[in-house]
Amino acid sequence: MKFACAAVLAASLALPAYAETSAPKNPLNDGETWAELRGDVVGDEVIADGAALFDVDAPYRAHDAATVPVHIRQLDDTASIESAIIVIDENPAPVAAELNFGPSMAPLDMEVRVRVNMYSNVRVIAKTDAGLAMNGRFVKASGGCSAPATKDPELALASMGQMRLKYFEDTLQISTPRREAQIMIRHPNYSGLQRDQVTQLFISAHFIDTLEVFQGDDMLFTMEGGISISENPVFRFSYSDNGTPALLVRATDTEGNVFEQTLIKAGHT
Repeated sequence: MKFACAAVLAASLALPAYAETSAPKNPLNDGETWAELRGDVVGDEVIADGAALFDVDAPYRAHDAATVPVHIRQLDDTASIESAIIVIDENPAPVAAELNFGPSMAPLDMEVRVRVNMYSNVRVIAKTDAGLAMNGRFVKASGGCSAPATKDPELALASMGQMRLKYFEDTLQISTPRREAQIMIRHPNYSGLQRDQVTQLFISAHFIDTLEVFQGDDMLFTMEGGISISENPVFRFSYSDNGTPALLVRATDTEGNVFEQTLIKAGHT
């Protein structure tokens, strides 16, 4: 994940313009920070307006700055979203996550919970077969990256790596069965900006940096994450069910720990 300076390029230069169909409740704000970040996030690639390709839903004023839901929902089913980058402009480490999607995730419908450290644009930059497209929201929140952990450090480390799978009501899209699932992973995801509430010393950064989710041999999604992913990360997503009765989840963290678990669908053994 690299960061440097570059000017923002016009979205309409080379890619099909995904014109905005309606005014969002909390649109991205103009600001200097993105101009400074852009080059290291995507280089000099042209970025189209993604408002007609996918929607990003995030609260205008976050209830909890340490756990802000960012919901990405594809609107144009004819496009193929191969990957996405979540960028929180004003965070100490702006690139929150780099996500790659398998074919079973199409059309994309996914929610990730992030930390927002101060009033900031939250951007999603999607890669399609036509190039890059961006959409996002402006979120009012503060202190998310330095917010105290919700558990005692010893208890947090004792339960670290535990995983839980939840399924929601099945849905059908055309003739393909779709499932909506949620994966929660126990991990303190220390940002390096939090203080021990007893000693008042900073807690060293320690967070999940990679995640892989498979159904059988089929990859659903992978993630490279940073300190902006929330404590006890939660991923809610929809996917096409290939009949495999389990999801394999594998995560690693910055201390070299590997957590792997096969999560069985309800009704199977």
